Amino acid sequence: MSIIAEAPDFLQVFSDGTVKRFAPEIIPASQESSGGYKSKDVIIDPSKQITGRIFLPEIIPEPCTLLPVLVYFHGGGFCIGSSTWSGYHHFLGDFSVASQSIVLSIDYRLAPEHRLPIAYDDCYSSLEWLCSQVTTNEPSWFKKADLSRVFLSGDSAGGNIAHQVGIRAMRNNNKAFNVKIKGLLLIHPYFGSEERTENEKADGAEGYVAMNDMFWGLSIPEWSNRDYFGCNIEKQEVSDGEWRGFPAVVVYVAGLDFLKERGVMYAEFLQRKQVKNVTLVETEGESHVFHVFYPNSEATRLLQKQMSEFMNQN
Repeated sequence: MSIIAEAPDFLQVFSDGTVKRFAPEIIPASQESSGGYKSKDVIIDPSKQITGRIFLPEIIPEPCTLLPVLVYFHGGGFCIGSSTWSGYHHFLGDFSVASQSIVLSIDYRLAPEHRLPIAYDDCYSSLEWLCSQVTTNEPSWFKKADLSRVFLSGDSAGGNIAHQVGIRAMRNNNKAFNVKIKGLLLIHPYFGSEERTENEKADGAEGYVAMNDMFWGLSIPEWSNRDYFGCNIEKQEVSDGEWRGFPAVVVYVAGLDFLKERGVMYAEFLQRKQVKNVTLVETEGESHVFHVFYPNSEATRLLQKQMSEFMNQN
């Protein structure tokens, strides 16, 4: 049995189809306040092993105030990652306090065992679950949730997922569930195509390109290539009218991130499609998903502030 794909310290895929994942530090959820917030693990769909983690700020200035909801999708090339990872736990818990919002972070099924579009399906179904939690008569952490102010966010592959879930919600005119998607916050989003960009063809880019290709090869359907609609957004059939009805979008890129170019291209693509409100924000001197690796850094605090401001404006 040999290794056919590997991301050192994170993932090994073997020739017999088995997958071994190496998780970094894991943080358990706690309903006791820590850092100004409490957290709770939930089951979204037991039949599909879709789970999530909720973050709720401990102190709400006005007890009667309803809070916006941020639904977050973790990154990891669709193949690794979890809401339980230390970096995600601290970043999202702190963000719930900074933004005075309820955060629902989704653990969707991972590739290559579950190739796309399964991650899109799992994450979209979380909106239905969210609605059920608000309308239930049972005690719920979402009793103070404002379903008219729901935001979708994620980093890397999770940013890609936020885009796809946003399209599905738009096409249902938010009527499938009693939610209103007010905006998308994509952090260092992960897109691609069969055609190489100038940065991808540049000297020294071979290692980054090979790693990206490996993750795409593990996550897209086996019959497809990088022009699959989930990878190459220009191949997705979306009408001009649908694009004009797309919610507000902010795209965060990092100056030292190899994927920065793809994030800029995504923002420019939405602008060409006449999406009404598209903003591009760059963090200079930082690398890919720095907020996960350094959740207490000054750059991460600034990102949380920028995200909070976007939510307050939409």
